[in-house]
Amino acid sequence: MPPIPPVTKILMLVCTGIFCLQYLNFLPLGAWFALMFGVFIVQIVARFGFNKPLPWSDELAVCLYVWVILWATAAMVPEKEHVAFDLLWNAAGPGIRRAMRIAGHALVGGLAAWAIPGCWDYVHFMAREGTPVLGIPFMWVFLPFIALLIAMVIRALLGIWRAA
Repeated sequence: MPPIPPVTKILMLVCTGIFCLQYLNFLPLGAWFALMFGVFIVQIVARFGFNKPLPWSDELAVCLYVWVILWATAAMVPEKEHVAFDLLWNAAGPGIRRAMRIAGHALVGGLAAWAIPGCWDYVHFMAREGTPVLGIPFMWVFLPFIALLIAMVIRALLGIWRAA
């Protein structure tokens, strides 16, 4: 068997690292979802078992839900799983499809990049106010939205690079 060239070894390591990074996204998401489920069960037991609803559990469940949805959308949902209108796509030839892909990624990535500064200002501004019961600054509640926008820009750049 011939030896594996160094370039191939490097590519194998890079691909393995990317594969591991993709699955590292599951860890925080799984932890937040498990915590959200635990808080939900605690609320049900407190409300219906002891007739003493806990105000903090609703608020924490909502904050965790926001984090789970935004993190999953930013880091885990592959492009092929997003909703797409493909009537024109299927009718177009390969050259037009390539141009459509580049234009679509440029529009989405450009709009997300354009929105980052304004959204960051608003999220940072919301640090002044906290949630009613737990007092968690709203900046921390909505911070994953900034991560979502950054992920959209990165995905758009990668999509343009792949299409070009």
